[in-house]
Amino acid sequence: MPDAPVLGASTKVALDPATFEARFNGPLVHESVRAELNARRRGTAATKTRGNVRGGGAKPYRQKGTGRARAGSARSPIWACGGIVFGPHPRRYTFKVNRKERRAALRSALSAHAERGTIAVLDTAPFDEPSTHQAHELIADWSGGGSVLVVLDEAQARVGLSFRNLRGVVVLPAGDVGVVDVVGAASLLISEDALEQLTRRANGEKAADTDEPAEEDA
Repeated sequence: MPDAPVLGASTKVALDPATFEARFNGPLVHESVRAELNARRRGTAATKTRGNVRGGGAKPYRQKGTGRARAGSARSPIWACGGIVFGPHPRRYTFKVNRKERRAALRSALSAHAERGTIAVLDTAPFDEPSTHQAHELIADWSGGGSVLVVLDEAQARVGLSFRNLRGVVVLPAGDVGVVDVVGAASLLISEDALEQLTRRANGEKAADTDEPAEEDA
């Protein structure tokens, strides 16, 4: 059974085999990462066509006798300050990834950390008061200087104050963690409450303190 060390203690926490011993599915992880990154794009880039730019109501110069090419409007795309041909327009970049595929991709990403030994559990008790120095000392040797994703429960937001100013450290609540966040981090530091939430989410189980049903496969 896979396990993860508790930083600052000599104990270990057992990890769910179904979540942290899954086979890595590269194409599925890639698809999920693309979907999440595309969903973050604003899609607000816009250009004006020749019908939107200002001016061009009159013919710029006479048809013949000037020695120049014929021109009917200053709004032509070949003119300076004219319209843009095939330019970007507001659009949505999102595409659908089924829930079952998203959960499988999340299990793959978490299993990769468990296999490499780059996942650890955070004991939140020492961080009742914010202390960036204490947080730095905790993860300095363990992370090896790589990027660290700290995952906390929403109720543990105060704990995140100790880690948010550290270079290379990203703090996220468990509900906002995506496959791209897990894959992009060199190490994963997670509290026990957040670990339980991620495990339930990866397996499609409902929250223990709610009556909401589990997500259905799309």
